Amino acid sequence: MARDRSISISRRSVVAGLALTAPVALAGTNQAHAQTQQTTRDQSLYERLGGVFAIAAVVDHFSDAVVKNPIVGQKSKNPQLREWHTKNLKRLPGLKFMRTLWVCDISGGPFQFKATRPGTTPLGLEEAHRALRISPAEFDEVAAELGRTLDFAKVPKREKTEVLAAFASHKDEVTAGYVSRAKRG
Repeated sequence: MARDRSISISRRSVVAGLALTAPVALAGTNQAHAQTQQTTRDQSLYERLGGVFAIAAVVDHFSDAVVKNPIVGQKSKNPQLREWHTKNLKRLPGLKFMRTLWVCDISGGPFQFKATRPGTTPLGLEEAHRALRISPAEFDEVAAELGRTLDFAKVPKREKTEVLAAFASHKDEVTAGYVSRAKRG
């Protein structure tokens, strides 16, 4: 499988950049502890999250929580989100699969995500979310739901921070449909 190097680098560079900003401190001078820390730093976010099975479990919980969330789920004031979370639930297993692939890919795993509706961005999030007209506030609520899910799964603080930062870096893409509609009046 040939991989578009520029797309791969840009996605991974986001995660790598986030990893560089995360504070890393060695406690004391214990050599065994230092070796453990070095191994952790050398591991990709994908590996530190526990691989595909752990990521899939988090995505499963997160996806179900979003459906039930009163702001962005089945009782949302946003008619597009409300409709998706009530009339399109038969598509939820596929969405969970695609979300799992996406997280595995951007976190440095061996899987490649390819957008079902390619857009102007490498990940295609813009086109996949355009019709949902997700507002910045709704995006923030989904991010908060993701944070609660990561806490539920007991994801360590460093990895939680990296996952949430990677998620937040796509806010403009996901809210593009809302923003363009708001500009038109």
